[in-house]
Amino acid sequence: MPHPLGRPPSKIIAVHVNYRSRAAERGRIPAEPSYFLKPPSSLAGSGEAIDRPRGCELMGFEGEIALVIDRRAHRVSPEEGWSHVAWVTAANDAGVYDLRYADRGSNLRAKGADGFTPLGPRLLDARTLDPAALRLRTWVNGQLAQDDTTDTLLFPFGQLVADLSRLVTLEPGDVILTGTPAGASVVMPGDVVEVEVTGGELSTGRLRNHIAVAGHELEKWGALPKADPAERAAAWGAAYEPEPQLDRQIAEGLRGVAVATLSAQLRKRGLPHMSIDGVRPTRPGDKMVGVAHTLRYLPLREDLFTAYGNGMNAQKRAIEELRPGNVLVMDARRDTSAGTIGDILALRAQQRGAAGVVTDGAVRDSAAIAALDLPVYAAAEHPSVLGRRHVPWDTGVPIACGGALVQPGDLLVGDADGVVVVPPGLAQELIADSVEQELQERYITEQVLAGRGIDGLYPIGPQWREPYEQWLKQLPQQGDTT
Repeated sequence: MPHPLGRPPSKIIAVHVNYRSRAAERGRIPAEPSYFLKPPSSLAGSGEAIDRPRGCELMGFEGEIALVIDRRAHRVSPEEGWSHVAWVTAANDAGVYDLRYADRGSNLRAKGADGFTPLGPRLLDARTLDPAALRLRTWVNGQLAQDDTTDTLLFPFGQLVADLSRLVTLEPGDVILTGTPAGASVVMPGDVVEVEVTGGELSTGRLRNHIAVAGHELEKWGALPKADPAERAAAWGAAYEPEPQLDRQIAEGLRGVAVATLSAQLRKRGLPHMSIDGVRPTRPGDKMVGVAHTLRYLPLREDLFTAYGNGMNAQKRAIEELRPGNVLVMDARRDTSAGTIGDILALRAQQRGAAGVVTDGAVRDSAAIAALDLPVYAAAEHPSVLGRRHVPWDTGVPIACGGALVQPGDLLVGDADGVVVVPPGLAQELIADSVEQELQERYITEQVLAGRGIDGLYPIGPQWREPYEQWLKQLPQQGDTT
């Protein structure tokens, strides 16, 4: 489309997170604004189609307020920043989450495709507007999806202009996309997205674009679309309904048998090394069943800690990647001389719906962790932060925890005896055989209490098989309430 000022911008700059509602939805509040670039070729106008590339499923919309720069801005102050804005209009910062992995951080292919930055339809004179009193609304198929006001911004418009101009000269015609509020989600071919910005009686009108499918296949000589549960959750936002991490019947079955029984059954199948050794529960009465999400620590190297240990490091990413039903499993190389998780991150894991936490290192803030409604298994307690011994390195990879190999997606079962790793493909038969083993042990216990000797009884020998079968017939059947 022609640029609103009659000339193409030298750049389009987009802010990652800027509304409090969006920060709450994402579970993080940035200390400073962060940005990415969109190419001028991504510009489009109202009424044009936004083409979802073939092979993609996660076409996202983000209603935003766009600022168009009037005067060259170089090292201006926040108080001066707004005076460099000529126009305000509506924008849709469209993108496909299926390609985010390909340019992680830059968003080039995910958000920079032709037509992925519609603007319009009308420009509002910035001199007539109060930048702290604008309203942004987005509709999908006529249903209101986003509604927020600029008095909730984390970083006001003047600050954005000033911050960018410290290092990047803003030229006349440049566009700043100022962030999206809560409610951004996924749209499908045939859907219609409308965005409007109002200030008092003034309105941009509704920027209206329909979603279509690109008329050609995406060529195969570059990154191709792919979507995983994490990207689907990020794309759908509050509307995301994740698939269950674990079949309910299997979860209930594993919860109903003891870890010691599962360990015995695994050993019978030639898997004697499935227990996570050396860990104990912060609350012995807890029972834990969930799906492994892994985090690996490496030994401290001071020259690498700044790069790997600060900011949104692997430890914090692992917490934010947790989905309901996950167990966060940490490989700390059995080094208990520093903490691997404290009360705040454990609380965040609980809020994310985690089924538990397992570490073969130490926990800090142990009393506060024990007070959470979250099963936690650790090798020790230690007051030190992880930087004393560990560098958080990566997530979602096979790890060693307490001598056991744990892969993402393995099942973890814990009780007062410890934690065992269950291969998902064996879960059903392990449950059935564990239930039978525990019935036999219940029968044996009754006989021992009655004074019987254990020779031939434990385990049940041929002479006890028929009495055991008769005892089973006398048990109430499942669902029998008599």
